Amino acid sequence: MKRLTWPTWMPIDPYILALIGTVGLAALLPARGAAADVASGASTAAVAFLFFLYGARLSTREAMDGVRHWRLHVTVLACTFVAFPLLGLAARGLVPVLLPQNLYEGLLFLTLVPSTIQSSIAFTSMARGNVPAAICAGSFSSLAGIVLTPLLAAALLGNSGGGFSADSLVKIVLQLLVPFLAGQLLRRWVGGFIARHKKILGYVDRGSILLVVYTAFSEGMVQGIWHQVSAVRLAGLLAVEAVLLAVMLAATWYGAKALGFDRADRIAVQFAGSKKSLASGLPMASVLFGAHASLAVLPLMLFHQMQLMVCAVIAKRRAKDPEEPLLTPAASAAETRTEAGTATRSG
Repeated sequence: MKRLTWPTWMPIDPYILALIGTVGLAALLPARGAAADVASGASTAAVAFLFFLYGARLSTREAMDGVRHWRLHVTVLACTFVAFPLLGLAARGLVPVLLPQNLYEGLLFLTLVPSTIQSSIAFTSMARGNVPAAICAGSFSSLAGIVLTPLLAAALLGNSGGGFSADSLVKIVLQLLVPFLAGQLLRRWVGGFIARHKKILGYVDRGSILLVVYTAFSEGMVQGIWHQVSAVRLAGLLAVEAVLLAVMLAATWYGAKALGFDRADRIAVQFAGSKKSLASGLPMASVLFGAHASLAVLPLMLFHQMQLMVCAVIAKRRAKDPEEPLLTPAASAAETRTEAGTATRSG
């Protein structure tokens, strides 16, 4: 018998199903009282451990090797931390007609989160793009996001939502930045262990994020936050996110072309510059928003699945493109000179 499989053009991320199941568990059995205190403490420790692993995994040498392609990385960073937030601010005009204030704050936070690494690499590879550039761009974005995302959230969200204050900034430093730096400093001694147990630690990563989600949504259930959101509002949120993703996919593709990037680099820019990281965003939201994190992460969870489905279709279409784009004689001569210069340096 032929085994049934998911359509390859519609990747339903199993981890999204696990997240939905966790939300359902929090709705049916939210942590209360002493159990809530235990869950909150475990969630705080899980976030710190996550960012320690992020620091220990990031190879400084690999990151520095990609600096030579700085124009591409600056382009991706500009898309992630400039273009996205500007679109998020523009969506403020949809409040309260299409989006309630609480969902808008979650949407704005979504635009401040760093880019992904794994899915950007996977789709870039599938589309025959510049995979090393995608690796470096995702790494740079994640590294910059540890500092930029909290700062942008404090500047753009102000005292709404989680109530940003000096205490919040201290929590950010202690739970995010300090563990990350500790991971970088200890990478020399723990990097080998982490590499050898990559699969097991991957489950620890995902389990930690599920714990963060359970804690956030439990607090939301206890406080009755979900009664503020209707099905119509959720449909409006999905429509806004679809437009946001479409705009960024078009801007990264045609913007990279206008900047003179070749096909392989344009693919890397499109997939790294149009995505947002669920793995980085969820722990950050738990620190930044506290008891309001459940609604803050909802737009990010929906956007994550949407970007996977849409980018899978685009990657398959890009894979069918001709091997090399047609070049004008002048461009061809310039490329020949560039290749000759590279060969001379490498030889």
